[in-house]
Amino acid sequence: MEDSNQIGRQLTNLQGYQIEILPQPGNVTAFSGNDVIATSNAVKIMHETRLQSYYYFPQDAIDPDILTRSDFRTFCPFKGTASYWHVKTPSGRVENGAWSYETPLRESIEIGGMLSFSANVADRYDAENPPVFDGRNDGNISSPLTDWILREAIYCTSRRELVRLLAEKFIQAGIEISRLNITIWSLHPEIAGINYRWHRNTGEVTINEPGHEIFSNPDFINSPLNLVTKGLGGVRQPLDVDEAEFEFPIMEDLKAEGATDYVAMPLRFSDGQFHSMTMACDHPNGFTTENLGLVFECSGVISRFFEVLTLRKNATTLMDTYLGKRTGEKVLNGDIRRGQGEDIQAVVLFSDMRNSTAMTETLPRGEYLDLLNTYFEAVLGPVQENGGEVLKFIGDAVLAIFPVSEELSDHSKQAGSALKAAKSAVREILNTSNNSDANSLAKIDLGISLHIGEVTYGNVGGQNRLDFTVIGPAVNLASRIEGLCKLSGKRILMSSQFAEALCASQSNKAAIRSIGKHRLNGIKGEHEVFALK
Repeated sequence: MEDSNQIGRQLTNLQGYQIEILPQPGNVTAFSGNDVIATSNAVKIMHETRLQSYYYFPQDAIDPDILTRSDFRTFCPFKGTASYWHVKTPSGRVENGAWSYETPLRESIEIGGMLSFSANVADRYDAENPPVFDGRNDGNISSPLTDWILREAIYCTSRRELVRLLAEKFIQAGIEISRLNITIWSLHPEIAGINYRWHRNTGEVTINEPGHEIFSNPDFINSPLNLVTKGLGGVRQPLDVDEAEFEFPIMEDLKAEGATDYVAMPLRFSDGQFHSMTMACDHPNGFTTENLGLVFECSGVISRFFEVLTLRKNATTLMDTYLGKRTGEKVLNGDIRRGQGEDIQAVVLFSDMRNSTAMTETLPRGEYLDLLNTYFEAVLGPVQENGGEVLKFIGDAVLAIFPVSEELSDHSKQAGSALKAAKSAVREILNTSNNSDANSLAKIDLGISLHIGEVTYGNVGGQNRLDFTVIGPAVNLASRIEGLCKLSGKRILMSSQFAEALCASQSNKAAIRSIGKHRLNGIKGEHEVFALK
């Protein structure tokens, strides 16, 4: 008798990735413990490069009472769709312990409808003529493609470049692809992922960035990408057949382009998430086993290159999303030590939403969050459009800066940009409130203060929990001036320093007026405050 894990791992003679199916002479019996679960003299054995070889039994050689059909399926670009059965064994039921390729691909047509067992079902076999493996194909595949992947792909600086060069190298390796798609899922608040499509006719890579609604889109649900993303294996569909197993919409598009074969392979990242690589071929005979085997063998390394580039992109996206573009770049460039920072001149914009406390006590949580996000968006958009950066959302307040250079003209320019952003935010809020059908508590209002001065821009916090922000008297002054907005009935108020910088441009002098000097909580002396006329 022989352990099922010793059936073999080698092919017999051919080079490159191969599948070989041979009739097994004589009788073969499969055991689970001491019980016979299958016996036949019409068994076939499948050898596949670098993988476990398996016996396949005719279904009539297996007691049907031990099999219960499962809904589970997996997919293989070499063998096709595997259907599964639960198997009753002496030690209990083994979920999905047997499988069959009921509609196999042409490489595996000889095992169509036959069943094989996992090692935790059939733990040993008794064969009259045990197979002998000579090791003439040890599964070590070398080619110009693998050499490029191992030596030069590391120098690609973007995923787009990697896709283009990968497609070119596939062509050079004799893999006659007409189209290559790489889909990488992303960490982005608005984008579900990025699809890179290379087409042989143009040699260029186009990019599509679907939103998160893609996951509920019927075209995605009924697509090979959905199956690959779930980790169910690789999907293969020859397109030159009369009756196709799969009727994905993409198949008709590819047929119209003259494609004869299609495959979707998983790209697994180290976190366990599955991304995808799909290829179409227009060669009359489609992909060969050697073609797909070469790609399959390289897919692990290809995945890692995409993962490295994706991690950098995701880190940048997360930094931009949670810290802002300028601050995110500083963190990614290594400004991550407590106390590390710089003193800069900046316009400070501080905004606060009105009636927030009453809203939290009166409105349903979901409705309040919708209003809060509407307010944040109304401030964030104009700030970013005018060259500023929102550093943080503090409860229902917004802190943003517009960095300025030492040139006085830049002070005036940035002051003008900040005021333009503030006025746009107010217009947006008023438009939203005026068009709202909600009660008065749901009418959003806000106050905005503007000040210019020196701030410390850097890391503060604990040893291992930091916040990259701005601190200093200029920030305190801006927040105190904003507190006057409600008392004065003004939505936008400015410090005298901001007014001076703003009025350095003659066109701005007539736009503001003083509303007098005021004492500000926690700040010494009186401070003149300005408002729009």
